[in-house]
Parts: sequence; structure tokens; C-alpha cells
Amino acid sequence: MPYELQALIGPAELLAVAAAEVPAARLSPLSQGLALLPATPAFLSAPQLGGSDGASDCSAGFDWFPDGLELRIAAWSKAGPIACVETDWSGGVGTQRAAVWADGRLDLGPLVTAEFEPFPPEGSPISRALRRLGARVGHADHADEFEAVGLAAHSSTARWATAG
Repeated sequence: MPYELQALIGPAELLAVAAAEVPAARLSPLSQGLALLPATPAFLSAPQLGGSDGASDCSAGFDWFPDGLELRIAAWSKAGPIACVETDWSGGVGTQRAAVWADGRLDLGPLVTAEFEPFPPEGSPISRALRRLGARVGHADHADEFEAVGLAAHSSTARWATAG
């Protein structure tokens, strides 16, 4: 089954504050005190993010960032770490990218795994970012932090947006 996701992930309380600042944001709870804010077209084009005139030159390489998003993430991250994640998988192959902002700056990443490239021993980019947010694998049924926080619950950004 295909899986695609573009989202911000962080402590639930912190992302609730961020979501309150951007009315187009839709917050979905994850486990371990985290939440996910899907990067829907409505969110990405919100005037609160500094406009919708195209992608910015994001230091973490996310080409879908609108002009002001990285600055907003940096500002929000002064209150706690925030990860930006993206993945696109189908048929067992795909890509992942993740970065974490903390204390107002890019703190981890960008971490990237290209198509057909195996994950490094320390884990996938998204699992490593989640680990930086405090996520832990504590149950034998979870292969990694991705599963442990519940990211397998929905298979697309759009489904996460309606799951809240």
C-alpha cells in the first residue's frame, strides 16, 4: 500500500499553540505526547505563514515549504523541538526526509534516505527525528519509533488531515 506524508510533528501542547496561530491547521494526536500537523495545501498557503508565492529555499531541503514556514517552525521551536517529516513509499521503495528544529534553529538534519537506499543502522530519518522528540520503542509489536507513535494509522497527508 502506498504511503505519503508531509507533516510537522512535535509535543502536542506546542503544536496546539502553533495550530491556533494558523486557522487552516488540522492537528492529529499521536501517542507518547506527540501530535502531527499535516502539511495540507490549505495549511501551506495560509497567510499566517508568510504568503503562498511558492517554495522557499529551506535549509533542510523541503521544497514544498512556503516562504515563511521555516521561520515559523524556528520560532515555535523555542518552546520545544519540532520535526518536519516527509515520506513517499510504494511497493517497498521510497524516500524519507526529516529535520528537527529546537531552540530556534535547525538542530538535526536534514536526514535523507533516497529511493532504493537502505536505512542506516541508527534507523530511518523519521524514526531518528522522532527519537529526538523523545519517542521510544517500548513494545515488542513496534519495529521502530514510526510505529511506536502511531504514524502507520493513516496512509496519506490528506487522511491525517481528516483524522483529527
